Amino acid sequence: MAAMTAQAKTGKHGLDRRVWTKDAVSLNVVGIVLISIFALLCVVPFYLIVVASFTPESSLIRDGYPLFPTAFDVQSYLLCLKNPVSILMAYGTTIGVTLVGTALAVFLATMTGYVLSRKDFPWRNKLSFFFFFTTLFNGGLVPWYIQCVRYLNFKNSYISLILPLMFSVWNMIIAKSFMNGVPAAISESAMIDGANDFVIFVRLILPLSKPLIATLGLFSALAYWNDWYNCMLFVTDENMFTLQYYLQRMLGSAEAMRLVAEKSGIALPSVPLEGMKMAMTVIATGPIVLLYPFVQRYFVKGLTIGAVKG
Repeated sequence: MAAMTAQAKTGKHGLDRRVWTKDAVSLNVVGIVLISIFALLCVVPFYLIVVASFTPESSLIRDGYPLFPTAFDVQSYLLCLKNPVSILMAYGTTIGVTLVGTALAVFLATMTGYVLSRKDFPWRNKLSFFFFFTTLFNGGLVPWYIQCVRYLNFKNSYISLILPLMFSVWNMIIAKSFMNGVPAAISESAMIDGANDFVIFVRLILPLSKPLIATLGLFSALAYWNDWYNCMLFVTDENMFTLQYYLQRMLGSAEAMRLVAEKSGIALPSVPLEGMKMAMTVIATGPIVLLYPFVQRYFVKGLTIGAVKG
């Protein structure tokens, strides 16, 4: 009787285990399907942009954006790359500004976040409120522009492309949340050994903050790479144009030329505006899209830690 009872219990537990395993497999299948659909919805728009950039203008106007290529045309890319020297100079300016600005932005955000996370810093709450207050109110565009041009001499200067985006309160909040999770014993033991605050930050805190650095680096790099507004405000030298602003000016010139041709009746060569928009998008976003997979692992981990820690 005891053997039969034990066998019944074992059978019962085995059945429960099989049922639980079956439910887990079903849940995994549903999750994979949903994530695959979501990933497909994210990839399809960019895929349509790439296909449309190689599609003739007449086909785009007649049939819209095709899911599968019906014709092949590189006229849009030829027009966008008509002046390769200017494109390369714009790429060089954007890459240089992005690298320098991202390094400075990450360093400032992490350093500020570390200081404000220190429990032995008596003014940390007051300074945190000061930083947060600046996200609610600002002095306006006109006073800011006058200050930058008249007093800081930003006109036609690379500083004007780096300094305005060099500090982000949002990045600082993420850094502060991450630094709160770093044990205070690390800093205390280093102080006992004679290290100052800057040495502790550079040699101990930063090596422990690789996910945070990757996350803030991606945020800052995207901000610098996509910025065209500061270039429009402060730069008039064509040799200093960033890639985004250069492409925007090129597209604006093409639209103006087509508008003049329509109003005046003068026969001008047809300009594939829709195809140029798609080609410019591919040219401008390609490097960032290729960079993202290399930092995705750190990006997800750092963003999660910064969101969970209070």
